[in-house]
Amino acid sequence: MRFERPTSLLAAAVVGVYVLVVVGATAALADAAAACHGWPLCGGDLTNPAVLVAILHRAAAGLVGLLILAVALLGWGSLDRRAKAGLGVAVLLYPAQVAVGALVASGGGFGGLHLLVAMSIFGALVLALAWQLEAETGTDDARVTDPEPDLADEPVDGVGPTSLTGLARLKATAWAYFELMKPRLMWLLCLVAGAGMALGGTPTVRTVLLTLGGGVLAIGASGTYNHVLERDIDRRMERTADRPVATHEVPVRNALAFGALLTVASLWAFFSVNLLVAALGFAAIVFYSVVYTLLLKPNTVQNTVLGGAAGALPALIGYAAVTESIGLVGLALAAVIFLWTPAHFYNLALAYKDDYERGGFPMMPVVRGETETRKHILLYLGATLLSAAALTALSDLGWLYAATTVSVGAVFLWTVVRLHRERTDGAAFRAFHASNAYLGLLLVAIVVDALAI
Repeated sequence: MRFERPTSLLAAAVVGVYVLVVVGATAALADAAAACHGWPLCGGDLTNPAVLVAILHRAAAGLVGLLILAVALLGWGSLDRRAKAGLGVAVLLYPAQVAVGALVASGGGFGGLHLLVAMSIFGALVLALAWQLEAETGTDDARVTDPEPDLADEPVDGVGPTSLTGLARLKATAWAYFELMKPRLMWLLCLVAGAGMALGGTPTVRTVLLTLGGGVLAIGASGTYNHVLERDIDRRMERTADRPVATHEVPVRNALAFGALLTVASLWAFFSVNLLVAALGFAAIVFYSVVYTLLLKPNTVQNTVLGGAAGALPALIGYAAVTESIGLVGLALAAVIFLWTPAHFYNLALAYKDDYERGGFPMMPVVRGETETRKHILLYLGATLLSAAALTALSDLGWLYAATTVSVGAVFLWTVVRLHRERTDGAAFRAFHASNAYLGLLLVAIVVDALAI
């Protein structure tokens, strides 16, 4: 008998294992293992919260093990060949994970191995889910279409500052320059830097103001240079045709001068914190403006993946602002942002596939097709969740962070599974917004948890 749609059970197993991974990465579980005498039963004092944590963890591990077994028994006949391989690895590793857990509970150490095996099981199940969804919903190949006409020299309709007078013209001009700074990126990147500072210690008010102020100015400078360098391409894309430099609301010369002013101001603010922060800030501006905009974005399908370094640098800037170093915890936070970027932006690339094709950008959906892009979204989501769990182990973050990455991560996963099944622009936007919610809430949880420790 074939069990239809085994993806639902697979997705539930992925979430279940992730709960075990995150709990296993917290310092609380280590305390629980020490307080709980014996295995599989616990002989500790039941009034001790640590003992309750251990008991709940073992009960959850048992239920998740049964869930994985149910997927294998009920859905094996319906699974894709590659999905069977991934699920088979998880089934084989689970008893080993139980045995290592018993050693940990008996005081034999091996906590790191226990976490590593759990992460391996999670990775195997994510691969199984991605391959199964690809087999169930893959319907397209990379498309080759006739090039669209070049619209770079065509006039763009709109009302610019030059057609206004007085106060209205002043407001329109100020708004145009504000748009150059890409303000919609600022809140999230400032949260990234804020989380980095919180993980580094307790920053002073001066450090916070200078770091975040310098960050806002650096984002504005990078965005301004991006507007200038992509002005001809922007005119060919519906999503960007109304940008200030593309519509000549802001002359190129003025935009370059504005970007230079923002660059100098941001570096001054960063340098007032420390030299390392200034160096990282300068690297962020150059990377986004030159490496990403000129080299990566127009030339490689991996532009989104490699471009994630631009979003990861604020994590290092925030951490270095407090510690004057780039530590392992700062790198772990940067890894979360780096891996999250394709899981986040590929959704937008799906929704605006035709627009990117008109612009000539080799985005993943244009070059590899939508099926491959959806699969990569799920794979990078799995990698993001694993890196978030690793950050738990390295930083001793608490239960608020653990609950956030599990609960909001599960919602993010649900929207990605729906994206595979629905294959619509609406589903892509839903997953895009879920990715924003995941990272935003995760960063807030980091700040609260880190400062409360």
